[in-house]
Amino acid sequence: MQITDVRVRRIDKEGKMKAVVSITLDNEFVIHDIKVIEGEKGLFIAMPSRMAADGEYRDIAHPINSQTRELISETVIGKYEAMLLEGAADVNV
Repeated sequence: MQITDVRVRRIDKEGKMKAVVSITLDNEFVIHDIKVIEGEKGLFIAMPSRMAADGEYRDIAHPINSQTRELISETVIGKYEAMLLEGAADVNV
């Protein structure tokens, strides 16, 4: 699997959520609404989720293993940080 496209939409409001990202896998499958969040230990990603009937949030799409999660996380956070360095409002790579 390769991440073939990353689109970052920066969030300018105050708060912990810094960006919303869409990624394309192998030029064939898109995952929207990955969130870049500022936590106590730095930036991390949250996969797209929705609230279930019990009030808990459940991921709609997520990696099956830790290597894939790390690949997605490093790629998304790297593109977000590159956008900040460039001073751009949004970045498509």
